[in-house]
Amino acid sequence: MEKFRNPAPTVDIIIELRDTGIVLIERKNSPYGWAIPGGFVDYGETLEDAAKREAWEETSLHVRLNCQLHSYSDPKRDNRLHTIATVFVAEASGIPQAGDDAKGIGVFTADNLPEPLAFDHKKILEDYFRWKKEGWRVFEEKALQ
Repeated sequence: MEKFRNPAPTVDIIIELRDTGIVLIERKNSPYGWAIPGGFVDYGETLEDAAKREAWEETSLHVRLNCQLHSYSDPKRDNRLHTIATVFVAEASGIPQAGDDAKGIGVFTADNLPEPLAFDHKKILEDYFRWKKEGWRVFEEKALQ
């Protein structure tokens, strides 16, 4: 009998700190590099609850989710397994602190993003900053491709 395999659902949370920038974590585990906070959705958990939980676990920030930005599903986006990430934009206040599987944390703008960025997070952040300038048209164009 054939075993069905499905992609694993994940969430990423672009956390905006008022007039400061966005929060990124430096990963403690492979794949190494800087990343948007996020992780795997637990069984029985909504995407929204997973996003809030992951944000808290990795940054010690309570977030307010503002919107879903986009979903990213390229099978090569994570070299460990096929994942589908739903990316949220959220806001928070306070001082982020690295937790869970984050070994470092920082606040960045489009002009000073750290390198290397893990997974497909460079592409996600390019989309985010373009969306901030141009609005939803960014994703309408993608849907037509």
